[in-house]
Amino acid sequence: MRLLRSPLARSLVGAAGALVVVVSLSGCSMFVPEPAPPATSAAPTPQPTTSEGPAPLSPESTASDNLPLFTEVMNQVAASPDSVAGRAYVDALVAAGFDKSTMQVTADRTSVDDPVDSLQFSVLWAGECLVGQVGPSTPAPTAMVVPELPSGGCLIGNTRPIDW
Repeated sequence: MRLLRSPLARSLVGAAGALVVVVSLSGCSMFVPEPAPPATSAAPTPQPTTSEGPAPLSPESTASDNLPLFTEVMNQVAASPDSVAGRAYVDALVAAGFDKSTMQVTADRTSVDDPVDSLQFSVLWAGECLVGQVGPSTPAPTAMVVPELPSGGCLIGNTRPIDW
């Protein structure tokens, strides 16, 4: 085996060896756990609790601003015996201040008079839609804000008349 005689070759080999050592040692610090923060003996400060719920309906607000109220109403009806009755959602939303004339709801019975697997309802609000979905095929009641459809309204497909 030939020994490195050139000073440049010896310098390069030395630098490479030093780099390997530095990288190896710095990698060791990755496995050393961070020290735990010191424990404090002070009791945590209690946070004030409020049971106000969402803000009341505001006609000047956006659909997103009114989503918490829409969601609360939906969840209350979903927890009731009328959880898959479209009229129950419409009536509860009207009671909360939403305008019935801007609402849509899908049928709550199938063509063979069985309860539907999924019920949708909506409120058109200044070019946006508050949309809710509930039913046995929906893991949990779901509410969201989506844009108004180009054809107008919020729900695609057949909806039932809100004539009560």
